[in-house]
Amino acid sequence: MPTSAISNIEDKKRLVRRLAGDGRGFAEQYGFRVLNNPSNLFQVLGLSVLLSRKGDFRRAVEAAAALRDEGWDSAARLARSLHADRVRVLRAHGQRGDVDGLAEVLGDLARAVVDRYRGDLRRLRTEAHQDPARERKLLTDLPGVDDEVTELFLREAQAVWREVAPVADRRALVAARRLGLGRSADDLASLAGSGESERLAWLVGALARVDLEKRYAELTG
Repeated sequence: MPTSAISNIEDKKRLVRRLAGDGRGFAEQYGFRVLNNPSNLFQVLGLSVLLSRKGDFRRAVEAAAALRDEGWDSAARLARSLHADRVRVLRAHGQRGDVDGLAEVLGDLARAVVDRYRGDLRRLRTEAHQDPARERKLLTDLPGVDDEVTELFLREAQAVWREVAPVADRRALVAARRLGLGRSADDLASLAGSGESERLAWLVGALARVDLEKRYAELTG
């Protein structure tokens, strides 16, 4: 059944307040803090790699949390992990398909971040001179990071890397269109408030969850 889109601007703002009101984006809803430090940024990047794979997003979140809880909570620590151990943890926490290849990609990604940026993605940002296009290019140069992974990462990171805003991933935009909140990241940014990249991150993260969890009825009923 099609979702009833909201057309009244006050109703749109009310819905935005409801969606962004708890002050957490997608990653933070599932226990991954978005802070501008090496460990948290890398955890969000790893989560983004897992979320980009086909399958239940909950398994991706579970696997990312398992890698972190294994003690591999930074690029440096994951880079030192054994391939066989990564395979074991990923399989034990719901990953299917080419798990061996996924474990290899995650290891390669961690080593690349260590080798190029001393384990700190803030150095990537510095190297890019906080230019969003350059940041995207450097991110997609990393192993396992394509345009989709970059979009998922920046959806979260815009809360602390304000220059990349506005960012809204495909699922957030699907939800925004169905709910009548707009058709682009710029539309959502105007509703979140000018210059409010953190609030925008909360909003687009909540919208992505709405689409993934098919929660439209509770918002429009």
